[in-house]
Amino acid sequence: MSDDIFMKKALLLAAKGRGRTSPNPMVGALIVNGGKIIASDYHRKAGTPHAEALVLAKAGERAKGATLYVNLEPCCHKEKRTPPCTESIIRAGIRKVVTAMTDPNPRVSGMGLRELQEAGIKTRSGVMEAEAGKLNEAFIKYITGKGPFVTLKIAQSLDGKIATAAGESKWITGEKARNYVHRLRNEVDAVLVGIGTVKKDNPSLDCRIRNGRNPYRIIVDSNLQIALNAKVLQHNDGRTIIAGAAMPLRKHQKKINLLNDMGVKVLPVKDNTGRVDLKSLMKELGRLEITSIMIEGGSSISASALSCGIVDKVMFFVAPKLIGGADSIASIGGKSPVLLKNAFKIKVLQVRKVGEDFLFEGYL
Repeated sequence: MSDDIFMKKALLLAAKGRGRTSPNPMVGALIVNGGKIIASDYHRKAGTPHAEALVLAKAGERAKGATLYVNLEPCCHKEKRTPPCTESIIRAGIRKVVTAMTDPNPRVSGMGLRELQEAGIKTRSGVMEAEAGKLNEAFIKYITGKGPFVTLKIAQSLDGKIATAAGESKWITGEKARNYVHRLRNEVDAVLVGIGTVKKDNPSLDCRIRNGRNPYRIIVDSNLQIALNAKVLQHNDGRTIIAGAAMPLRKHQKKINLLNDMGVKVLPVKDNTGRVDLKSLMKELGRLEITSIMIEGGSSISASALSCGIVDKVMFFVAPKLIGGADSIASIGGKSPVLLKNAFKIKVLQVRKVGEDFLFEGYL
């Protein structure tokens, strides 16, 4: 069996940790000897054993002379909650280590493989590297200091509308597309909406799939307009954050205290003419170890996110229906560019069917 086949199995194992390992990457590992897998496992949660440590413990003495497959370069630094994996690999007598990609973490980046090589262990890197990079795209952006990975999710009609002129928007897309969005909520660290969406739809922003977990809920509310009985404030799990503009927030200390008592964090953010500066917000959320965000807001917040350059990926769920009308609400508001050459270009676009709807997914 080729390295690619074993690495594919490691990637599938790693993906089992989706939505659970942040701020750590998703990592799967397996130990192979004589063409047979003798141990396999994956990293489950930050602070728990890494995938390499788990498979080495399972393999025991059988790890001597074997090959370790892992989708990310083994860690070698000690400034963390778990011991470096390179030391365990060397002690176990592993003969060869095959990785998909080097660790983008500057404290590791190539040094883990070098440590293994200096101990006499053969290494090979770059096996299914593109697939490994896509799996951990959020971790890569976050760990290199560029903040959370941001996905803009929009559900719209074929003619680009998210609501009628009267504001009706439930439901443009079908049940399978809506269930898919709940799966996405289970996988990202946080969902983000603007106060306009909260006032209009009163969403809970929870995850409604079996064994799912609720993401952080971030409401961009520059002037703290949110009603204290809004559904999104009733979770009582400490995972709701209201991002307000720093200057206007100073007038609302009493309301801030009430929100704090409800377990809601009010986050003052640098303001841009009285409104939350989204770039500054991303930096603040990165400091809170939030590595991935899905924007589910309305027309205005989508336009703001695109115009300020924080969006990495778009996911447009498109229903095969036409709403029409110049007075209906477009999926992206704001001002259009004067020239077409300034339109946002989508790269690596993929299209697939989700129930009766279509999902357009690509990168900016």
